[in-house]
Amino acid sequence: MPRETAPPNPAAKNTRPASPADRWRHVNIGRLLNNALRHFEARVVELLAEAGHTEITTHHINATRHLDVGGTRLTDMAKRAAVTKQSMSELVDQLEALGIVARKPDPSDGRARIVYFTPRGLAWLKDFRDAVRKAEREMARDVGAGELGTVKNVLLAYGPPVE
Repeated sequence: MPRETAPPNPAAKNTRPASPADRWRHVNIGRLLNNALRHFEARVVELLAEAGHTEITTHHINATRHLDVGGTRLTDMAKRAAVTKQSMSELVDQLEALGIVARKPDPSDGRARIVYFTPRGLAWLKDFRDAVRKAEREMARDVGAGELGTVKNVLLAYGPPVE
């Protein structure tokens, strides 16, 4: 599976700068956060590839971001990620084929299944943590440690982590 990076925008060189009336579409906080997330995750994917995880994409990262270390129902992962159960199931199928996750019956409901990290997945999770930490250090170097700390604090205040 090819490594995923931010898709190129072939039309970018042919586009005009946004008009002042349209500028809000390019500099609103949602767009800026999305651009920053794409840039950050592309770097994390690069670092994971350097660690030997060339098969992992940003889509896989998004799926595992919603998987508790102790295991999580697929429906809960989909809800947390704000995607359909079918979309999350496809990602979990891919991660299962890679040996990162597995499914087992839910002891509280025999019809349901729990997704959990395999031993290989837990090793991958350590490499993912290391990649995130390195990407954050690089970001702190690029924008300033104080500024990055401020951004993190503001984002935590605005949208606290979901448990």
